Amino acid sequence: MSRINGFVGRRDFLKFASVIGIATTAFGDNFWNPEQTAIADIHPSKPNPVSPNEAIIRLLDGNQRFIEQKRKYPDQSLEHLRLVAKAQYPFAAILGCADSRVPAEIVFDQGLGDLFVVRVAGNVVSDTVIGSLEYSTIVLGSQLIVVLGHKRCGAVAEAIKNETLPGRIGLIIEGIKPSVERIKLRTGDNIQDAVIANIQYQTEKLQENSTILAKSLSEGKLKIVSACYDVDTGKVNIIN
Repeated sequence: MSRINGFVGRRDFLKFASVIGIATTAFGDNFWNPEQTAIADIHPSKPNPVSPNEAIIRLLDGNQRFIEQKRKYPDQSLEHLRLVAKAQYPFAAILGCADSRVPAEIVFDQGLGDLFVVRVAGNVVSDTVIGSLEYSTIVLGSQLIVVLGHKRCGAVAEAIKNETLPGRIGLIIEGIKPSVERIKLRTGDNIQDAVIANIQYQTEKLQENSTILAKSLSEGKLKIVSACYDVDTGKVNIIN
């Protein structure tokens, strides 16, 4: 397996991951040892990943620029496009809602290659989402994951209504309902309370359903935070 600066290369990682998947099926969870894989695939010109706290500062500073309409539009030049065409090293990963009003790169004033963004209605955690974020962490080297929900989320509103929905839309809503049930026990059907509860629920689910992310968290190599975007003001607030 080839290595770059001591880290596993992407192509070999994917081959290795397919073998791991087969072996895990055959031998169970005890076969998988996260210590056998690298944390990141680091570019020679950028050997050190951005720390979680620094990544949060970058995001919130960018969001403040967005709110004040003082955007810098960083990392969007033709030169940077050509640079990241060779390899990507995002400093943070975002699990956000697919809502068209919440594009992460715009609201955080970031550019090409800065963020690894996974978007799905209701920012719902699934196996596919977990796999994508594991990749951003152990292959691309991102040390921060932000679970980003937003005010007046339509998917959360549908979960509160608890009505039958056509096609596979209901699969998304089923992933939100446990968080809605939590909030009903405390405050009723308040949509904003339910939005916050869903963000927190999906954050917990992400941490509890990935041994890879859990290990990185325990070693201090990863931070996962919850945040909520206000569609009226453009502000992102970190949720405790």
